[in-house]
Amino acid sequence: MKSLLRNQAVLLLAVAGLYMLASVLAGTFLNVYLWKNRQNFAMIGWFTVAQQVAVGLSFWVGGKWVKEHNKMNALRLGIAVSGFFYLLVLWLGGQAVHYIWPLGLILGLSIGFFWLAFNIVFFEITEAVNRDFFNGWMGLLGSFTGIVGPWVSGWLISLWPGERGYRVVFIISLCTYGISAVLSFLLQKRKSEGTYLWLEPWKELRRAGSPWRPAAAALLFQGLREGVFSFLIGLLVYIAAREESKLGQFALITSAVSLISYFAAGKWFKPKFRSAGMLAGGLLLLAVITPLLWKVSYGTLLIMGIGTSLCIPLYMLPMVSTSFDLMGLSAEAAGKRVELVVLRELSLMSGRLLGMFVFIAVLSVNDSPQVITLLMLLLGASPLGSWLVLRRLLRSGKYHPS
Repeated sequence: MKSLLRNQAVLLLAVAGLYMLASVLAGTFLNVYLWKNRQNFAMIGWFTVAQQVAVGLSFWVGGKWVKEHNKMNALRLGIAVSGFFYLLVLWLGGQAVHYIWPLGLILGLSIGFFWLAFNIVFFEITEAVNRDFFNGWMGLLGSFTGIVGPWVSGWLISLWPGERGYRVVFIISLCTYGISAVLSFLLQKRKSEGTYLWLEPWKELRRAGSPWRPAAAALLFQGLREGVFSFLIGLLVYIAAREESKLGQFALITSAVSLISYFAAGKWFKPKFRSAGMLAGGLLLLAVITPLLWKVSYGTLLIMGIGTSLCIPLYMLPMVSTSFDLMGLSAEAAGKRVELVVLRELSLMSGRLLGMFVFIAVLSVNDSPQVITLLMLLLGASPLGSWLVLRRLLRSGKYHPS
């Protein structure tokens, strides 16, 4: 049985790896593509807001489907809708900037359905003692796809200037999504069990003494940084360098560093180090932003990117593993794993939206490099908030394996 579960975990990692590769092939340059047609930070911000709203709704509404019906179909739908999104972008071309909200909602739905199903299946085929190990492998896959995808995309876009290069990249991404969908049919159908409890995420947060209270607060702090940094860094690199190939080079270098750091973390990072690791990671993630106070350039952004890639596992592995461990605390918690995954995502979404609203409000008034840097420092301090609210739970040892 353990061998079968291990094989399913490897296969799930392969499906996720192809999905992430397709996403970074086109997604790395998606915001640049929109920016080149309309240079407006608020537009990119609202596009991201639309995505996050759809992600949260798809997790909450899709939870019923995933718990009571075939969760593998939800995963495949996420892949299919991702392909449909890039078909729409190909069809709309430069006019895509006029359809920011519907496009953002479609992309968010695709992300939500895929990762909702993935997180549930991932929980079912891993255990607390090997979750950090598989999270490390997910980080490795993310880093590897981050090396290959953006570099290939940047090279192709530079090879065919104008919209032709982007079209080629989007088509390759579509094909990769197709391969991921085909491979997903090798995953075993997971047994459905129980009735979906629509209001369980809110009831869990209201329950006195629930460990999900600090966990949800920590996830909100994570989202504050994540929502803005997920698109702003790549956009700033392009604005500073004015070359897609430079953005591809940036992604290649930072992902290569991330590959090494996630490999090391997956090999040596243990649950007992989670609290200290989160604190160190939060401080370092803030420190690597400070070179931008001197100058926002390709060089200083690269220093920040390399520093972030080196220390992000210290912060992310405890964040991911702790929330999944909370789902396995008891048979009752495991039976509500879908609702708890929804709670996890809604907490992240709330933080991402809050960060995006701050970003849009501030940059609508002043979008100078100095203001952007100060905003990045403010949002970049949020991992310390995660550690602050989660530290007692991490140190207790009650909620994670020794």
